[in-house]
Amino acid sequence: VRSNSPPNAIQVVPPGEEAAFLAPLPILALWGVGPKTAARLKAMGIHTIGDLARYPEKNLVRCFGKHGRDLSLHARGIDEEPIETIREAKSISKETTFVHDISDQDILEGTLLHLSEGVGHDLRQEGLTCQTVGLKYRRQDFTTLTRQSTLTEPTNLDQQIFASAHQLFHQVWKPDDPVRLLGVSASKLSAGATQLTLWDNGTEKKRKIQNAVDAIRGKYGEKAVRWAKETRRGES
Repeated sequence: VRSNSPPNAIQVVPPGEEAAFLAPLPILALWGVGPKTAARLKAMGIHTIGDLARYPEKNLVRCFGKHGRDLSLHARGIDEEPIETIREAKSISKETTFVHDISDQDILEGTLLHLSEGVGHDLRQEGLTCQTVGLKYRRQDFTTLTRQSTLTEPTNLDQQIFASAHQLFHQVWKPDDPVRLLGVSASKLSAGATQLTLWDNGTEKKRKIQNAVDAIRGKYGEKAVRWAKETRRGES
């Protein structure tokens, strides 16, 4: 049963009926037609999408160039653009809002570590590294601060992400300052694993440890092994 008023303002057009559905609609309803284009089309006697579909494509190309061909195709329900199912990620982030405002440094740093682990995990799952680590920090009065740090080399390792986030945290947090929300983000993403430098600073060893941690978590669950905070209280 077809209804004249589709539920939730959504109407499904069966395959093969696209042109018939579009034909009676006003020309402005067509994707790619703005007020100026509509005015030019109406001057040519084209008032509906059906009018446009019947208009010779070569004449539209003569008047509008390549856009004229696109208009002709769209009016007939044809779109040659490829469907994008995956979009390139610009950033990866994790955040948590506390049930009660937290001022305990151990809890806050532990949360920061957990968020950093989540960001690192997602980066490795996607085969990405990040060049920038960001912090989102919301106070008790809802004042929200953001800070970013550019790394000397791209990474997707939990501990390196945490070290940067930890440093940013201590730039904005004051002892006993209640915190409502914490977030960690990774941006300036690129594909591929972290690269060794000429003078290795222990990154390869850290990566091997990270791989071992990931393997244990993959077999026994995310809580099977957790990092200990390497940074000492009060360090910045």
